[in-house]
Amino acid sequence: IYKQARDAGVPFDAVIMDLTIPGGLGGKEAVQELLQMAPEARAIVSSGYAEDPILSHFEEYGFKGMITKPYTMQELQTVLHKVLEA
Repeated sequence: IYKQARDAGVPFDAVIMDLTIPGGLGGKEAVQELLQMAPEARAIVSSGYAEDPILSHFEEYGFKGMITKPYTMQELQTVLHKVLEA
């Protein structure tokens, strides 16, 4: 979907990726695929597992921001602002 939007000239400003997807590709792996295709992508990692080391070192995995679940609209606005202004 990201590639389709970019190719159509309407790229996403940012993407939010859940760290854990049962039976699916999680954020850690998905962000690597995304960044290979679009190094300029601004990805935010999200998880309900606040103790996960990826959240503490999200930049090392290619994410531009992080937010723990559950989050408020204010928290989401803050992280989006930070990521989009970077």
